[in-house]
This record gives sequence, structure tokens and C-alpha cells, in this order.
Amino acid sequence: MAEAATGTFTFSEEWFDAHGTRCAARVYRPTSDRGGRRPVVVMAHGFGAVRALRLYAYAERFAAAGFVVVVFDYRGFGDSEGEPRQVLSVRMQHQDWRAALNYARTLDGVDSQKVVAWGTSFAGGHVITIAGQGEPLAAIIAQVPHVSGPAAVRSTGLKAALKVAVPALRDQVGSWLGRDPVLVDSVNLPGRPGMMTTPDAHPGMLRLLHESGLSEGAYPQTVAARIALSIGAYSPGRWAARVRCPALVQIVAHDAITPRPVAEAAAARIPHSTVKIYEGGHFDPYVGPLFETVIADQLDFLIRHTAPPPV
Repeated sequence: MAEAATGTFTFSEEWFDAHGTRCAARVYRPTSDRGGRRPVVVMAHGFGAVRALRLYAYAERFAAAGFVVVVFDYRGFGDSEGEPRQVLSVRMQHQDWRAALNYARTLDGVDSQKVVAWGTSFAGGHVITIAGQGEPLAAIIAQVPHVSGPAAVRSTGLKAALKVAVPALRDQVGSWLGRDPVLVDSVNLPGRPGMMTTPDAHPGMLRLLHESGLSEGAYPQTVAARIALSIGAYSPGRWAARVRCPALVQIVAHDAITPRPVAEAAAARIPHSTVKIYEGGHFDPYVGPLFETVIADQLDFLIRHTAPPPV
């Protein structure tokens, strides 16, 4: 267990079990000890991404404000174990989320009744889904969330979809035959094969890497191509009306990957939703200058709905 500290929080590298596989979890704790059990925020990244891509920046702010934070990687991605690598399964990621939430509830000093699920992009859809399916949560935060499979496919465009169709079919058939995954880029330049090829996707990912202190190639930026065959059927917005806990839904006005109108419609179906809309594109909330506004709204929401002990 590696451990580090700053003036306001400590963090340690931990593990939890998800269906027999160890998932990497960085656990942040406030350094102050004012008594009382603390709320915990559980965080994971979006499509094919890893926790090292700017999620630590959010976690540090939450910990400094008095929250325990668990930031994890999915099985087969990032620092987590699991084979084969880079296989994105919605079902498995939902399992990982539930395992991470159960793990967070067992941590010393945590209020198990004040567990918050924080997800961005694809994981923004996951937290809406699992909350709608009855996971007991104090609140959810869904940042630029994926809410509609058909909308995601439309935003990709026919030409871009066709470029991944053949490798997706090869990958799916290969998985039935026990072959290694056929990988495609998670993000690529327009006109090249990839799952996200909007004009802002590649430069947005490069900036995320730079702002995270990572170089290209630090982590694989690929996914098994078979996900292209099922992403159109994954629509977390269908569960929105069943979300019973408070929800903060953060939307950007010029999102080319999770379009604003569809996200707004899904958020409107959540009974206790707070909706914030910002100028910018899909990758802007993670970095300055928009990051400061986004994180301030998240902290305000968290404090209003979970009230941690004073730092």
C-alpha cells in the first residue's frame, strides 16, 4: 500500500474485489479529525479512460473539503487487473461500480448512508443507470453523461461508424472463438478509425494527458472493437425517472459526443435533479478555465446533500 500526504489530505493505493478480479482504488482521506463519520464519493472515468486522466484533480478538491474519496479503474483497464485487457463491457462496468460502492461502505470512518456516485461521460450514464436500478445512494453526479445510445451513434456519423464496423464484427466473432481482442482507438482524428472522432476529441484527449502529467502511450488508448455493436443499445436515460436520490447533471452546450438536447431531456426526468449548463465542449470540464466552475458546483451540491464534518 503506497501512501502519500499533503497538508489537507492523505491518499493510499488500495484494491477491492470485483467478481474475483482486483480493481485498483486510490482512497483519499481528509487529514483533519473533527469526529463523526464522513460521506464518501466514489469516482470512475468514461469510455475507455483511466482514473489518472484528471480524476485525481477532482478527488483532491473533494478530500480537501472533508470527503473521503475512492477513485477506481475498471477491470482490464488502467491499474486494475483483469484479462483480456481493454474489453469494455457495460455489464461488467456496472458490476465494478457496485463492487466499488460496497467497498467504500466498508471503509473506516465512512458514513455508509452517505455514499455518492460520481461519473463522467460514459460513467455519467452508469451512475444514472445504477441509481435508477435501486442502488442505495445519497446522491449522484453525472458530468457530461452518456444518456442515449442512438444519439451517440448519430453523433458519431455513418462514415465513422462504418470504419469500426468490420473490426467490431471480427472482434465479436473472435471473442466467441477465444481469440485476442481486436482493438480500435478510443479517440482518433476525424476520418480515421476510432470510437470518438469528432473534431474536438483528439485535441481534447491530448490536453487531458498533458494536464494529467502523462505522455501519449502512458496508458493504452484503445478498446476492444466489439463495443461498437452494442453501444447503440445502451441508453441510461431510460432509468432517469427511477432515480430517487438527488442528482447533479452537468451539461456542456456544444457537446458533440453527448448532445445537449438529449442530456437535458434525460435530466428533466430525474425527480430531484439539479441541472447546470456550461459553455464549451465535451472535454472542457476536466481542465481550466471551466474546471474551476464545474468543481465549485459539484462541491456546493455535495455539501448541500451530504454535509460532511467541518474540515
